[in-house]
Amino acid sequence: MGPTRAQFIQYAPAALAVASVTVGPWSALAAAAAGAGAWAVNASAPALRSLIACGITATGSGIAAHQVLASGMDPLFALGLAVPAGAAVLAHRRNTAGEHTALPATTAAAGQSSQAQLISAWWAEFISGPTQTEGRKLIQAGAGLEHLALDAGADHVSFTGIITLPQGQQVRVKAADIAAVYQIPVSQVELGDPKHYAPNALPVTVHLKKASSAPEIPAGAPTTPEQLWAAYVAIPEGAMPGTTLALTRYDGPLDWEGVATRARRAIGTVNLQDLAGNLHLETIQVALAPTDKPSQMGVRVMKEHALMHGTMLSTVVDELAMDSRGYVRLGTYIDAQAALVPLAQPGSGARHLYLVGGSRSGKSGVLEQILLSAHKSRIAVILSSPQAGTIAGAPLTAHCGDGLDEAMGALRLAYALMLDREARYRSPAFPFTDPLTLIVIDEAHMLLAASSQYHAEAKAIVEQLTRRSLKRGIGVVLATQTPLAEDLGNSSIIRSQLLIGGGAVFLRCAKGQGSLVGANAVEGAEGIDLSKIPSTWPGQYAKVADRDMSGLNTEAAAEPEDGTFGLGYLLTPGSQAVQFRSLHLDVPPASLAGNQPPVAVEDCDAWRLREAIAQTPMVDQRGKNLVGSLADLLTKAQQGPPGLPQQQRAQTDPAGPAGEDGQELIKPRILELLREESIPMTAETIARKLGTSAKNIRPRLSELKKRNEITNESGLWRAA
Repeated sequence: MGPTRAQFIQYAPAALAVASVTVGPWSALAAAAAGAGAWAVNASAPALRSLIACGITATGSGIAAHQVLASGMDPLFALGLAVPAGAAVLAHRRNTAGEHTALPATTAAAGQSSQAQLISAWWAEFISGPTQTEGRKLIQAGAGLEHLALDAGADHVSFTGIITLPQGQQVRVKAADIAAVYQIPVSQVELGDPKHYAPNALPVTVHLKKASSAPEIPAGAPTTPEQLWAAYVAIPEGAMPGTTLALTRYDGPLDWEGVATRARRAIGTVNLQDLAGNLHLETIQVALAPTDKPSQMGVRVMKEHALMHGTMLSTVVDELAMDSRGYVRLGTYIDAQAALVPLAQPGSGARHLYLVGGSRSGKSGVLEQILLSAHKSRIAVILSSPQAGTIAGAPLTAHCGDGLDEAMGALRLAYALMLDREARYRSPAFPFTDPLTLIVIDEAHMLLAASSQYHAEAKAIVEQLTRRSLKRGIGVVLATQTPLAEDLGNSSIIRSQLLIGGGAVFLRCAKGQGSLVGANAVEGAEGIDLSKIPSTWPGQYAKVADRDMSGLNTEAAAEPEDGTFGLGYLLTPGSQAVQFRSLHLDVPPASLAGNQPPVAVEDCDAWRLREAIAQTPMVDQRGKNLVGSLADLLTKAQQGPPGLPQQQRAQTDPAGPAGEDGQELIKPRILELLREESIPMTAETIARKLGTSAKNIRPRLSELKKRNEITNESGLWRAA
């Protein structure tokens, strides 16, 4: 193989000098000077061409002068031949006058590989210059990359060098700048510590391709997803025995998708916690996607969660209205498909929805979205919110019971509306002339739990609503903080009817309260532990810990990836719970409602007497004998609220207020109340029932406890 063009340009003057030694001393001296200059300067191609021309001219002049002297002619003729040589030198000086002393990085040094030339070219184009693109803004002009060294292997490529500037300047090139130029992660750029180097010279190492640090695997151990599946999942004691895995996408051991198949047999429900254990992953890293075939199940393993960036509410507002099948969009599934839930069943009535989610899980956002969907679908809503002021979409409702007592009143109104429709529609014929109606119960545990003063009545009403209301066009949306039976008043009827009559949304719960196994098992959601859903995405803790509070931007809007709000599982009847995320509320839902007024409940007897009905208890003190007919209910409502209980009537006596502070007068009333109600109560509940303040009650409770007449468990008082 012959010399390259660069080698020829560099060494041609030197070769010419050696060849001309035999011709004459003058020419040898001139050619040798040109070759030495080419060797030492390491000049650019234009400079080398000028040196070659200078060497040829000097050589020719030297040969002619030598011949003149040898022939005995006048030496002045030989001296005159020096004029062309001097002119060649001046021309060379003029040609190289515009050359920079420091060559740009785009001009590859002689001997560089093509890969090193490309690295230098990118550095000059985007970082140091001179750039070939007009108007490009450089990162730091003049910050050249010197002493470039390339380390390339089969599985890695990296280069090192020194970022160099003229004396007196300081290197301002950052690792992020270099990473952006070479399109690699910032973690693959290593800059020297400026404290240990001169300001104008900073070493840099860039890993263009890093070797994978795969752990050592014992010989014969399963490594691929298919092998791991066969070794741990498909075995008899695995999560999906007898199945085989076929990958449809593979981007690494923690980022792949596949389809599990069982030959000629249905897979059935899968315990997600067992599957994550088999694959040695967290439950949030594994998602299941049922297919049309019972013998197949889609499986997805994620390194970075697909729902981290969420779906904005404002971008899908047109999908919130109910379609012809009665479905509305609630969020996005793990496979990027729209997550739909039914609010109605055309031709059959309404549908239920069971919502579980702890504090800061996104439960209120889901309820606000449901209120907006109902509003856009022209569905009337009766809202029961025991915890006042928590639902921002309350103005979209036909009736709002905000606060504990008012929330109980909203439940009574919904029950009365069901009785009214049953009286008017003995044999329902759909579609109704009356609007579909939703009764939305937020924080239902505050009404249904055994410690609630309305426990018996609320439990009886909700059981009847979930059993009988669907055919009358009334659906129940019930939200609690945990899936525990206690939150539903220990009623298996309520949960089963909610799940049969609609869908369920499971969001993050507190630790120890989110398991859907054992007594809290839900068919289709086996093995899910809602407390395993993290409150933030992986890596967010470090961001918060490293944040400089002095520069905190208080006006910055929260991004979906700032938390896992709305992340959970969606369960529809007869299917497997699928991982999804509700829509991100980037705008207030009420702002998307338009100018339409709230949908009103039909004009009927129950609605006209709603104020009286809301204040009329519908069960006796034992929680029995729920009012069963509209006529009885209207009669009871028209008679007004019943008389005060005996312990409350005593407060209206003239001697009541005077004797209220007397210890011996109030203690018997506390005992009588606790024995008669036979349910645990808080001090505030006891004070409200006795018409006094908790400040007067608490000392008396402590004294009764010392006498062993009452007990206290976690703030709940009951008769001993």
